[in-house]
Amino acid sequence: MEPHQATPTAHPERLQKLLAAAGLGSRRHCEEYILAGRVTVDGQVVTQLGVKVDPARQQVAVDGQRLRIQKKVYYLVNKPAGYLCTTADPAGRPRVIDLLPPSEARLFTVGRLDENTEGLLLVTNDGELAHRLAHPRYQVERVYRALVAGVPTLDVLKELERGLHFAEGKFRVRRARILKTKGRGTILELVLTEGQNREVRRLLARVGHKVMALKRIAFGPLKLADLAPGAFRPLRREEIAELHDFVAGKFVAGKHRSRRVAGRSSSRAAAKPKDGARKQGARNTDRRGTVSSRSTSATRRATSGMQRRPARRASKPSPEGNPTD
Repeated sequence: MEPHQATPTAHPERLQKLLAAAGLGSRRHCEEYILAGRVTVDGQVVTQLGVKVDPARQQVAVDGQRLRIQKKVYYLVNKPAGYLCTTADPAGRPRVIDLLPPSEARLFTVGRLDENTEGLLLVTNDGELAHRLAHPRYQVERVYRALVAGVPTLDVLKELERGLHFAEGKFRVRRARILKTKGRGTILELVLTEGQNREVRRLLARVGHKVMALKRIAFGPLKLADLAPGAFRPLRREEIAELHDFVAGKFVAGKHRSRRVAGRSSSRAAAKPKDGARKQGARNTDRRGTVSSRSTSATRRATSGMQRRPARRASKPSPEGNPTD
């Protein structure tokens, strides 16, 4: 059995965070390892949560296997249909990680696509980043191209954006638009910010448009571009930095900002009318100091579109093992 791998750190980390970064699961899952007495630090069993360790100076082991410091790796993969996102399949079906070169690191996909869905997947051993990117709190956009039966109307697209109720809660798309028609079908572009079990297929089936083919073309700041099916490439240094900035609310690409950065800017702007609106109001003030209804309406129009909408409550992340398209 190969030893588990942890990532370098310049300062002590909470033990469960270190285990999660080694790819052993979510922090909560790693807490269960600790509480069960399966983790040792310098040969001593640790069962208390919150203990901080420095893997550069201390020896940490799980079930007797030492965690070794290892460089984090990040791959962008174009998943073909027929491949699974699981790390182990008893039936021996092809897995996404089989497309990558052999590695001692415990690699896993960030989020999941079902067996018949193609497109962009991020594969890494960075458990902390993977957890943040997959969590609905961070509103990471997933962009899909879907070939559906029939031609959805504008009302259908609006219904998808408003959302539909399922057993797990309300599913919705952030944006939906028609790209083109193809025979008796239609190619749609759909943008989602949460990954529920087979969400795209179930939404479109509910509104009467069966999905014939589905492909993810973007995930947060990452784009699939012209990467061939079954191919992969390591992420560039700037792409890795963009992912970390994205979950920290700092990512900016052109005019696009993360939801949290844009929200803060909008709130500040909403508290103060535009200069043009103030000047218009001043010009319409009469000599007695009263403001005409015309100037008041102009100011309201200038500022009404800048009010921040209340954030939608995020649903729970999809359970481990469920595909998220």
